[in-house]
Amino acid sequence: MGANSSSISELCSNEYLRQLAGPDSISDNDPFWNQLLSFSFEPPQESSDYRLLEEATHQICKAMAHNNLNSGNFGALVSVFLKRASELKLSTLCENNLFTWQTYNALFIVRCLCKFFMENMAEENVLRQFNSQQQPRMPHGEVVEKGEKSEVLIDELLNALVEIIVDVPIMDTTYNIILEAMNSLLILASVQIFKARPTAKSTLFKYLMQGKCSIHSCLLVKTLLQYYINQESFPALEQTSGQGGTLVASLGHAVASGLWSVFTLGYGNKAPPDEKSKQQPLLANKSLLLLLILGNHCTSDKELHNPYRQALFSFRDVHDESATSSPTEAFAFFKIEYSRLFATLCKTLKDDQTTLLLYLLIHQNVQLKSFILSRADLDTIVLPILQVLHDSREHNSHHIYMALIVLLILSEDDFFNRTAHETKVTNITWYSERHISEISLGGLFVLVLIQTIQFNLTRMRDKYLHTNCLAALANMSAHFTDLHPYVSQRMVSLLDILSKRYYKVLDKIREAQGQSNRQVENEDEAEAEAEADEQMQDLSVLEEVLRMVLEIINSCLTNGLHHNPNLIYTLLYNKDLFAHFRTHPTFQDIMQNIDMVLNYFATKVETAEKNLFPEQVLEIIQQGALQWPTDRLKKFPELKFKYVEEEQPEEFFIPYVWSLIYQSSHLYWNPNLVQLFTLNT
Repeated sequence: MGANSSSISELCSNEYLRQLAGPDSISDNDPFWNQLLSFSFEPPQESSDYRLLEEATHQICKAMAHNNLNSGNFGALVSVFLKRASELKLSTLCENNLFTWQTYNALFIVRCLCKFFMENMAEENVLRQFNSQQQPRMPHGEVVEKGEKSEVLIDELLNALVEIIVDVPIMDTTYNIILEAMNSLLILASVQIFKARPTAKSTLFKYLMQGKCSIHSCLLVKTLLQYYINQESFPALEQTSGQGGTLVASLGHAVASGLWSVFTLGYGNKAPPDEKSKQQPLLANKSLLLLLILGNHCTSDKELHNPYRQALFSFRDVHDESATSSPTEAFAFFKIEYSRLFATLCKTLKDDQTTLLLYLLIHQNVQLKSFILSRADLDTIVLPILQVLHDSREHNSHHIYMALIVLLILSEDDFFNRTAHETKVTNITWYSERHISEISLGGLFVLVLIQTIQFNLTRMRDKYLHTNCLAALANMSAHFTDLHPYVSQRMVSLLDILSKRYYKVLDKIREAQGQSNRQVENEDEAEAEAEADEQMQDLSVLEEVLRMVLEIINSCLTNGLHHNPNLIYTLLYNKDLFAHFRTHPTFQDIMQNIDMVLNYFATKVETAEKNLFPEQVLEIIQQGALQWPTDRLKKFPELKFKYVEEEQPEEFFIPYVWSLIYQSSHLYWNPNLVQLFTLNT
């Protein structure tokens, strides 16, 4: 192969790779490793690149998996990497680019082999590949029993990967190896994606949570958050070496006798990456995905503590002088600049993974949640979330759920609800239903949630979704202030739609009951019963939603009648809509309050001049509101709902996290081997 190689199709016949995967053992101090690791290539950037590489090396990986049990060459390769990784930080400071480059190559090969093992073997067999070593030696040269060192080889590898991320400074020459360390951690954690099982039973996850690398948990989470905040773009592919020429060229000439000396790994006739792809913040994206893995696995088993989750939920603001970690505390915490994290979250909330991170933080990190709720610019984080819900057709159901739950958690806070209605937003270009030059953030909040409920009732029919929408609206209802006329119209319109649908379903049920005495065949009877059950469920859901919408209106009238003349105007204009509810036992108690308000203001309007303009009617309502006795309405329990996470959150979050990694990690995952989630998740 040598220096003339130009295609990955030749990899399967390469003599060095065949020797690595062959039956003969290679000691970890053999000169072979310098030859093997002396290749230059453009790292794969997209999943299609990785797929081509995996297809080209499949037979090599297969041979390695078979022969390694006797040769121990994979363990030797890992040991070579570990030796180099231990000196990586120093070599970086000394600008030893050749050493960094070869260490990266070693890790890249390790990761490719681990990927094959993970996809094609049970976890215990993957560990056997690590355990198959030939006469391991201690640092002073004495031979130890086979298995004594190998038992901790995976632990040492995990620790080395974490130390690369937290210790090696980010530079043009180290960007790739730090990124590769993150890729390798993703691959090693992917045992979950191919063999769905509780993570508490995974040996790999036990090493991750309790092994050597766990002592770096605080620093790792801090570093990953910092990389996410910085959003550093991928460095130029041809970086200067500091000695003239490019890094790739100079390193290639330095090892001209190597395996792939100046060989650049090619992916067919693929065009060079454009400027947009070069500027992708790959390190930030991988950091975010790793944070989601570390924060969502091993959460339910009390015997397997997750130090990364604890670190993620306890970090403080760098400007909080009262927060200091002391030796007497049960756990340490780190500090990070909340304002920069907040700014990055706001800019990237269009992504599933950012919305999920925001959910985790405001649900579990009390200090950060308080910081967000105290912001004067709440619109910068609320508007992107509202846009996700508004554009729900463009997002998967999980993303919609996460966005909605974030809003529900925010709506639990009275200060947020008041501030939302005091904050004015203008020129919301993504709200396409109607041009609104200015509206309160709270009004837009109500508009988007009403739209989400209507979309859900017609398309998704998901009770969980509309229940949370209504809960968020209910939390805010006592603070509705100066609702925009269009918001008031949409609220009453929702009531009208629900009412029509409710009575339509009720008519169908009555019609079916009237025909129940008709003779039908057994098969038709079973089908009719199933349809009747579905209709009864629909009726129950619609009744529940109608009741909640009426309660929201009642809450607004009880707590802020004089602040919402537009809503009263709209209710008066559509007062005939409420006729059905007055005699319905489910709605009668709520209707007493609403009727009292309608009758009061209807009398005020009727005693005025005839042929009034809308502006005049609105003025009468405003004057009448000033005279309204505040204690006239019947008091109902305050509408307050609090989000509570499911008892087994891993059942939802782990498949969701791995579906995001499948879609956005730029790595290739064989869809035929994925077991944890369906590919349309």
